[in-house]
Amino acid sequence: MTATLLFLPPRVGDPWRWLRIEGDVVTARGQGVPEADDAPVVAVAPADAVTLHWAALPARTQAQAATAARIVVNDACAAPQDQLHVAVGETDDDERAIGVVAIDRMRGWLDGLRGLGIDPAVVVPAPLLLPVPEEGFVRADLGGQSVVRGASSGFADEPQLTELVTAGAATETLEREALDRALVAAVAAPALNLRQGPFARIRRREINWPLVRRLGLLVALLLLALLATDLVRITRYSLAASRLDAQADSLARQGLARGVTADGDLAAKLDLRLAHLRGPGQGFTRTVAAALAAIRATPGSEASALDFQSNGDLRITLIAQSDAEANAIQARLRDAGFAVTPGAFESAGGRLKGDVTVRIR
Repeated sequence: MTATLLFLPPRVGDPWRWLRIEGDVVTARGQGVPEADDAPVVAVAPADAVTLHWAALPARTQAQAATAARIVVNDACAAPQDQLHVAVGETDDDERAIGVVAIDRMRGWLDGLRGLGIDPAVVVPAPLLLPVPEEGFVRADLGGQSVVRGASSGFADEPQLTELVTAGAATETLEREALDRALVAAVAAPALNLRQGPFARIRRREINWPLVRRLGLLVALLLLALLATDLVRITRYSLAASRLDAQADSLARQGLARGVTADGDLAAKLDLRLAHLRGPGQGFTRTVAAALAAIRATPGSEASALDFQSNGDLRITLIAQSDAEANAIQARLRDAGFAVTPGAFESAGGRLKGDVTVRIR
């Protein structure tokens, strides 16, 4: 793997220190801020700024584990809980590392790093970069600060504190090669990342361009399939309409009178022949049938003459028993959709006789 360790200065005014890991070896070291590259940055928190505890915590969600860790370290912390950030390590061992740091200190580190254009993937307490000793303690210089780690402890190396904690136990000082190996292992699998909860790193989702291209191709194929379906449907409708037109033309030719050419507007020619056959107006058959139906429905009345004229009017010589019967016949013709113009009725043999003209309304 490739990564850059950036040691946060323990005190204001102290120099920045860094080292770069490539593969399984440390390839570069320096002071100041390293040049930006694609390698992830692992920020190392000073040992005296983070209090470490170890406790057996069940394998729960990160939020549940953090809540349980707050309960564990509550009695050991003098500062109010709302001013402390508690982070929980991984569950590789029976006991899990718990890091406690002031919220203001944690926020100050991250804001300062962002001001330098650095967004660290991991913030690890300095003592956890050292290997876990089989017995006693190990000591090493990390970023200009001497750090001590035991099996379940880690702290800044201060004479009085170190003697109190170690109680005379053997303390091994790591040489450069052993320390480098420990750093490589710690960066590959950090025991504790302080970037949890409100300080968790915001992951930027990268666009999966191959997936976008595949989805675009699928959408294009779907649209093409829909277009092909519409084209097939339109073609079928067009062919069906052409067949119907051909059948209509064939039937129209059969209905034309002899001597009439089967070209041009066949519908107009059929309408003209129908008008000739039917007669003007509503036609002879329909007009006479309506008149005779009205007379037949009126008892005591009859038609003595019918005269169908060239303009479609029908003159009826009507004989009725009385004016009421004559008016009833006229009313029935009007209900049938005709206009009725009555003439003068005269009395003849005790009955009324007169002409009525029926025309299209």
